[in-house]
Amino acid sequence: MATTSSYPTQHGKLRPLWNSLWLKAAIVIALVLLASAFAVRWYLLHVERAALPQLQGAITVAGLQSPVTVVRDQHGAPHITAQTVEDLAFAQGYITAQDRLWQMDMIRRVAAGELAEILGAAYIPHDKRQRYLQTRHTAQVAARNLDAATRATLDAYARGVNASMADAGSHLPLEFMLLRYKPRPWTAADTLLAGINMAQMLNQSYPDDLRREQVEARVSPEIYRDLYPASFWRDHPPGSEPAEIKDEVPPPVVVAALKEQAMPDPGGWIRRAGLAVENDGCAECRPGSNDWVVSGEHSTTGKPLLSNDMHLAHSVPGIWYQAQLKLADGSLNVIGVTLPGVPFVIVGHNQRIAWGFTNLGPDVQDLFIENIDQANGNYQTPRGPQPLEIRHEVIQVAKGQSVSFDVQVTRHGPIITPVLEGESRQLALEWTLYDPVNGIRFPFLEINRARNWQEFTAAFSKFSGPGQNVVYADVDGHIGYHATGMVPIRAAGDGTVPVSGADGAHDWTGYIPFDKMPWSYDPPSGILATANNRVTPEHYPYLITTDWGSPYRAERIYQFLRSKPKLSPDDMFTLETDIYSNVEKFFSDRFAYAIDHTPNTDAQMRQAADLLRRWDGRMSINSAAARIETVSRKRLFETLLRSKLGDNYTLYTRWGSTAVLENIVNLQPPRWLPKQYSDWNIFLADQVKTALADAPSDLKHWSYGGYNQLTVQNPVIAAAPLLKTFAGPGTLPQSGSGTTVKQVGPDFGPSERFTADFSDWDHSRLNTVTGESGNFLSPYFMDQWSAWYNNTTFDLPFTDAAVARSTMYKLTLNPGG
Repeated sequence: MATTSSYPTQHGKLRPLWNSLWLKAAIVIALVLLASAFAVRWYLLHVERAALPQLQGAITVAGLQSPVTVVRDQHGAPHITAQTVEDLAFAQGYITAQDRLWQMDMIRRVAAGELAEILGAAYIPHDKRQRYLQTRHTAQVAARNLDAATRATLDAYARGVNASMADAGSHLPLEFMLLRYKPRPWTAADTLLAGINMAQMLNQSYPDDLRREQVEARVSPEIYRDLYPASFWRDHPPGSEPAEIKDEVPPPVVVAALKEQAMPDPGGWIRRAGLAVENDGCAECRPGSNDWVVSGEHSTTGKPLLSNDMHLAHSVPGIWYQAQLKLADGSLNVIGVTLPGVPFVIVGHNQRIAWGFTNLGPDVQDLFIENIDQANGNYQTPRGPQPLEIRHEVIQVAKGQSVSFDVQVTRHGPIITPVLEGESRQLALEWTLYDPVNGIRFPFLEINRARNWQEFTAAFSKFSGPGQNVVYADVDGHIGYHATGMVPIRAAGDGTVPVSGADGAHDWTGYIPFDKMPWSYDPPSGILATANNRVTPEHYPYLITTDWGSPYRAERIYQFLRSKPKLSPDDMFTLETDIYSNVEKFFSDRFAYAIDHTPNTDAQMRQAADLLRRWDGRMSINSAAARIETVSRKRLFETLLRSKLGDNYTLYTRWGSTAVLENIVNLQPPRWLPKQYSDWNIFLADQVKTALADAPSDLKHWSYGGYNQLTVQNPVIAAAPLLKTFAGPGTLPQSGSGTTVKQVGPDFGPSERFTADFSDWDHSRLNTVTGESGNFLSPYFMDQWSAWYNNTTFDLPFTDAAVARSTMYKLTLNPGG
């Protein structure tokens, strides 16, 4: 009988042996992988450390005419002294590139449409858009048409950047190694591209024009007028009189007159100020800015106080680079924030004057429907058929085939239809930037040197844009405001929707003269402020835009500045960090009232009403009421828009739409009440109830900070798993909202906070979001973050004595080579 033998003893010995070998192998592999990870991390840190700039001693630099001294203060900010303007521009380019070279390269690539070359095919759509917009071509043409003095300073700045790259050699910032490319030399056209990038962020309107056209086609004239009002009852143009702030609710006679009628004439006011955000109910989730100035009569110092916080998209490193620029002969001494890639100071003060910016938001882009005969390459003009200009574009793609195409150009500008989804008309974009002589002008050296209002405005009369509201003050006690930038005058129409380009009926006939732009000098009130709000007084004869920002921040600024007979520099910073919202308090009270007047509400709704009515209107991190109001208002607006636009409700994207919603809720016109509701109170209460669907049973545990968060990090470093902890603060809760003076969103906020103290320049204040350096191993990479996030700030050393006290390093750039 056959038997099958088993070997239990032997088998029992083999299994533990196998398990033991497998375990040892796994341990060895894990140790090897861990060691490899540590080795890779060590190498990456070594590369980053090697890219740290020399801050102390001397460097011989080819291209300088005379020695330049660079003193770094406690925040790493350079204080640069040179003998000539060209050496100063050279040194500024050199030093800025030491700290921000990768950022500078990305700025020009974003603007020019050259991201796919380093980031791959996913960025082809972005690059195609920029190529059809002809941004690099525009910069190159503008560079050729610069006046000789401006071209000389831009060329000197470029030589400084290139000298810095050459001196860095193989020790370039780590981002270049991670993305496996090297930067090309800097040029004057690249500096203009950095300016174009800012203009595109601040003054780009053509996508809004297309959406507005679609909204108009889908709603009644009355609803269209409601959605695009020409002004708001809270508006307060700078320098307007009477000086008193309006009441917080419109007069009853106005309510009675408007409740059953269409709201004010179409026009609406907003301009996208840096972020293309789809409408997710966050109506004010686009960056804005604040600036204001008070005369010495209103300050504790007896001298003017001027403040400015420009709100822009967050990045690591931040958008601004702090610097002081001096000429040894004393003819120039200016300090403030600079834009990496661009020479001179953008916002700050010199020995006599100070100034600050907010976005004016002029409509400087129009779409024209061109009649093109593709067979012969002609298009129709008032003078008959004219040939299209053809420009060839090639997009290089990392690890992919290049993309080639032709761009057709008309007398208005390039045909951009290929990058407009769903569009079949041949649409040409006209843009002030395309003006070959006036489209890009760069008077910042003159602005930095200005000594009084006359010189200051003369310099800004040459500024092409992006159009800004600029506030001013000087040591003699004068204060002022002026709108700036090139704003087109149209033969007909308002530029809000595409129009025929064949007949010339809507052509641009010129630009608003600078002295006809809104301005105010030493107003009787002694206070001037702007916050992207309407700045044109009643009966202003020109059209700047049909889209102003909402009036809430400006209203709050004026209220605050008038709340005290005398204001201190500390008061200025308190206002910059103010998180009270008049309009969100209005909505919270209105929701509470609706709940109180709706039958059969449950306990959670009654708790919501109690929290809302007791709320102080501050958009603070721990506030439950702020979250209830925010999500309820978001739900309310979506419901209203869906009732008119259905699933196309996201077509309506306006910066000032919260003011539109306030009008609707305040006036309660029957045309806006959804058909399934018979009463506005029941409708409003229902929006709150729906918004609370995901809330905890006890609403006190529902915090605004859990909803309102920001993300600040370097995207390249964050994508490297071994380095992610170095990328920046990451995602954190934040106070403030889109309607508070401290205006914030998920990826934008105050990019700097500046106050000029004319009683003592060294007690002026300035802080940015993160720090001066783009190198995460630098002590100046994130040293300003804590102050920014926790609402503190720093003195800004300006005089020789103050700079000497704050000096950490001194570097001399010597000519040679």
